[in-house]
Amino acid sequence: MSDAPETPEQPIEGIRAKRPARRKRRGRDRFFNRRKVSRLTTERGLEVDYKNVSLLKTFLTPEGKILPRRITGNTAKQQRQVAQAIKRARHLALLGYTPSEH
Repeated sequence: MSDAPETPEQPIEGIRAKRPARRKRRGRDRFFNRRKVSRLTTERGLEVDYKNVSLLKTFLTPEGKILPRRITGNTAKQQRQVAQAIKRARHLALLGYTPSEH
C-alpha cells in the first residue's frame, strides 16, 4: 500500500490541454511494396502452355480464380497468355472450373 492519499486527477484547465503530438500517416508511409518479378521472366525455358497444368496451377487461387497481375508480377502480355491457357485447359478438362474436393 502506498502512503500517499489517492486523489482523482483533475482535468487541466486553461486554453488547451497538452496532448502528445501525432503524426498523420498515409498508406504509402506504412508499407513498402517491392516490385514483383514474374516467374515467366526470371526462369528461362518456362513457356505458357495449356498442357503445363502444374505451371498454370501456380496462377490460380485455392478457389480456382485466376490471380491478378499485381499479385503474380506478370506483364500484361504474360497475363493474357496465362488467362487464355487456363481457359483452354479448363475447356479440355485438364483444370477444373471449381476446386476439387478431396
